[in-house]
Amino acid sequence: MTALTGLLTSVPPYVLVAFAALAVLALPRRSGHAVAALATALTFVQAVLLGDGGTGAHLATTFLGFDVVFFNVDQFSLLMGVVVGFLATAAVLYAYGSEAPTWVTAFALTYVATTFGTIYAGDWLTLVFFWELTAVTSTLLVWQHGGEAVRAGYRYALFHGTGGTLLLAAVVVHFVNAGTFLFSETAGIHPAATALAAIGIGINCGFIFLHSWLPDTYPRPHVAASVFLSVFTTKTAAYVMYRAFPEGGMWLAYLGGFMAVYGAFFALLQYDPRRLLSYHIQAQLGYMLAGFGLATAVGEFAVVGGFAHLFNNVLYKSLLFMAVGVVVYRTGVEDIREMGGLWKVMPVTFLVYLVGAASITAVPGFNGFISKGMVLDSAHEVHNYVLLLDRGLLWWLLILGGVGTFMSFIKLGYYMFFHGSATLSPEDAKPFQTAGMLLAAGACVFFGVFYTQLIELMPFTDLILSDEVYFKPYSRSHLIESAALLVAGFVGFFALKRPLGWLAHRMPDVDRVLFPAAFYLGRGSVWGVTELWAAVDRATMALAGMTMRTASHPREALSRAGVDVEIRAGIGRSVLFLTLAAGVALFAFLLV
Repeated sequence: MTALTGLLTSVPPYVLVAFAALAVLALPRRSGHAVAALATALTFVQAVLLGDGGTGAHLATTFLGFDVVFFNVDQFSLLMGVVVGFLATAAVLYAYGSEAPTWVTAFALTYVATTFGTIYAGDWLTLVFFWELTAVTSTLLVWQHGGEAVRAGYRYALFHGTGGTLLLAAVVVHFVNAGTFLFSETAGIHPAATALAAIGIGINCGFIFLHSWLPDTYPRPHVAASVFLSVFTTKTAAYVMYRAFPEGGMWLAYLGGFMAVYGAFFALLQYDPRRLLSYHIQAQLGYMLAGFGLATAVGEFAVVGGFAHLFNNVLYKSLLFMAVGVVVYRTGVEDIREMGGLWKVMPVTFLVYLVGAASITAVPGFNGFISKGMVLDSAHEVHNYVLLLDRGLLWWLLILGGVGTFMSFIKLGYYMFFHGSATLSPEDAKPFQTAGMLLAAGACVFFGVFYTQLIELMPFTDLILSDEVYFKPYSRSHLIESAALLVAGFVGFFALKRPLGWLAHRMPDVDRVLFPAAFYLGRGSVWGVTELWAAVDRATMALAGMTMRTASHPREALSRAGVDVEIRAGIGRSVLFLTLAAGVALFAFLLV
């Protein structure tokens, strides 16, 4: 047993998952998915075992002349390893129950493997390598579905290719200034690379105006693929953002606050359920970045709040994509206005949707209530920075984002499960779909009730649970705040339902301008380069043809040009002589 434990804790998890991806392709469908579920479960167990004393740099070596660490274990990577391994297992079960094609699961597992490589990297060179592989594997996962997913996947690849290029440039600048790629030698990215790193990582985080790939891509592929996509790229990006900026910064905190509002607002305008959820990925990332950004102003408490929200978001966001995916899978409908009354015929799906909605909206008793409360408390601590109604602009931005979140999930639940009379009579979730959803839903409830277990998984555990820090998530003020948000969400949705419907057709996002502009700019660039090359080619061939005609028939050529006979003869002889001389010189050069 000890030998098995030692082997398990020394093998990088991405190796296990990569072999599982091959097994899915090589074995019968049931056996392949069983191996995949086992492999992802082992990565979860591995992270738990490493948390009991296996931290440190593993597989530290030299690659291409640089010091690298292919398997770095610390409190941050372990936290990510626990939740990624757990959720990947639930997602594999869900994929099997959703009849996902074998290639979907195989591509999804390679995507998970590269995600593990990114979060367990111990240096910037290894991180960038797996970061780029994550973009490739996730693009393949989107493309596999065909149809509209192909063009969306192409745009997705362009975004992530651009972000990866900028991050690579930042890493090069970092190395030139710091002289090392190792995380252990520096605290974050070098200041000289700040802008490049922020934008490069920010694309994957869904920064405002760099986010349009999110709602464009995630509604397109197979419903099982959307579950994988919804949690790994963006949450890994948030993790890397902390790696790059461990000291935070108010610029990052306020950017997070505006993302929370922007994402929630545009989610309210959507009628495609997966597109609505995609906008809420951006909104929820705003809370994580706000927590990380407040690191200097508030301290470790804010960082723990950001990481706790990241951890919780992986659970409830995947749960919501699973529940919505079951509805789409069973009904074949992707417009919530064409649904309604489904709670009667899909009670299991309805119940797990309620758990996910309660978690993301921070209802007491669910995990989102714990982490969102920590981020809001941290934002309240900086009210001396920017005063607004004695609370602070950042706090109000996060509160407004919270109200929009309540309204969004009241809207989604109302239209899917209650709106009108039931015109559809689909079956409920299949057994393995239910199993995947129950795993995620159980974790959402567990960490909402036994919240100290959540905090013990976080960095800086001793500080947060000590008496030095005010940490009472179920305090009277938090409960009142949650009740106020719930009431505001209900009143806001039913009061603004008609105006929101009107705005939905008249409030375009940046993709309305960005995608056509990129298309026509790309087409214009291709046309310009092609036509310029064609023009140069035509001119070159014309000049070459004229030269050959003149050398072969100098009298005729010069005659057409109107040159005197004697002059023509002299010029003809000269041209012939020069041509012969050039030929001899070329032949001599080739011999040498």
